[in-house]
Amino acid sequence: MYRRTGGGGVEVLLAHPGGPYWARKDEGAWTLPKGECEDGEQPLACARREFEEETGQAPTGPFAPLGEVRQKSGKRVAAWSFEADMEPSRLQSNLFEMEWPPRSGQLLQFPEVDRVAWFGLDVARIKLLPAQVPLIDRLAQSLFA
Repeated sequence: MYRRTGGGGVEVLLAHPGGPYWARKDEGAWTLPKGECEDGEQPLACARREFEEETGQAPTGPFAPLGEVRQKSGKRVAAWSFEADMEPSRLQSNLFEMEWPPRSGQLLQFPEVDRVAWFGLDVARIKLLPAQVPLIDRLAQSLFA
């Protein structure tokens, strides 16, 4: 999701992963809202579903493909851009469950995304997981070409 700002600028909405492993991480830790496709699910439909599950807002098109990147883990991320606005305080993320603290036998729930924020493109490149930065570059190229 991106929005235009006064003076011809652009901001992108980034998500900060929830849970204890990400709690103190900032630069290089943010991500595009994303997730895994279900069997037989088309990639754009998956991206739309995951965006809504992680933010609480249903994305509306038109959607422009930004291609695919491969993260350090090997996970492939396909992305699309769309112009919209969202108030970060309205975040409603789905939850996941994990054992915490490790080996405690205690299962706790955490939001998949603990916060979202708008960032200008230069700051977004610093905040994002390094493997996803090319997606910001592709967005900029498509908007300012």
